[in-house]
Amino acid sequence: MKIKKIAALAAACTLLVSMSGCQVITIDGEGAPGEVGENGVVGNGSIGLSVSTLNNPFFVSLADGAKAEAKEKDVELITVDAGDDAAKQTNDVEDLVSKNVSVLIVNPVDSDAVAPAVKDALAKGIKVISVDRVVNGVEVDCQIASDNVAGAKMATEYLVEVIGEGAEVAELQGTTGASATIDRGEGFHQVADEKLKVTGSQSADFNRATGMTVMENLLQANSSIKGVFAHNDEMALGAIEAIASTGKDIKVVGFDSTDDAVAAVKSGKMLATVAQQPDQMGKTAVDTAITLAAGETVEKSIPVEVKLVTKDNAE
Repeated sequence: MKIKKIAALAAACTLLVSMSGCQVITIDGEGAPGEVGENGVVGNGSIGLSVSTLNNPFFVSLADGAKAEAKEKDVELITVDAGDDAAKQTNDVEDLVSKNVSVLIVNPVDSDAVAPAVKDALAKGIKVISVDRVVNGVEVDCQIASDNVAGAKMATEYLVEVIGEGAEVAELQGTTGASATIDRGEGFHQVADEKLKVTGSQSADFNRATGMTVMENLLQANSSIKGVFAHNDEMALGAIEAIASTGKDIKVVGFDSTDDAVAAVKSGKMLATVAQQPDQMGKTAVDTAITLAAGETVEKSIPVEVKLVTKDNAE
């Protein structure tokens, strides 16, 4: 009896494969990696989210927005934290691929370093969305990001208004290689190179403690600094701590509009920050992933609005 059942099952499987044109059909999202479902999408319908770091409030908000939307839409979201380690992120992406996700959402630590792993995912038929930062040299299915160049330019123009043209300023750069670092630096220098005197530019890895240390070093090298542009709020808040011990009136602008930064703007400790709505990025990424997993097309680029937050509008 068992032999007859096995034979019948084998015959049914043979018929199914022949009817699908030699393409394996994934039923109820239970297929193995690389199998193609009826909607033309590989995987089991789940979504993988590789975040650059959850040691930063901005990316915590991004991940929380994604998780909330996944729960609302009743889809499986697997979130992994690279801890600002490019090598770990590569391993994380490979692990998500092995878990048979249908869509990969990636927020790169390093836009170059993650590229090979993303290419491998795309080669296996997995849909890929980049969020907040791009993947260099790879055409992903969708890119969701703020206009970092425009945001940095806006913040620097406001800094010029307050401290005046020709004033000496410092730049706290983000993680080397991250597209946000490149773009925000570009926006800053479009204005600063013409209207300000940039006396120091140094990476502080988007980290508050590192930002404080780097700012201390920059102040020791030049006591005439009047303004600071930090590529994110964590570094800006670290810079403020370093400046406080000197008693100097140095204006600091940041980027991300985290809760701590907005509070600092309200109190007058920080001049301004750029709001990006990271929770909206996470929500949009999951909604876009659901659309892709259904075999539908999406826009190649989805912008998320940015705005300058000052003491006048911080409420």
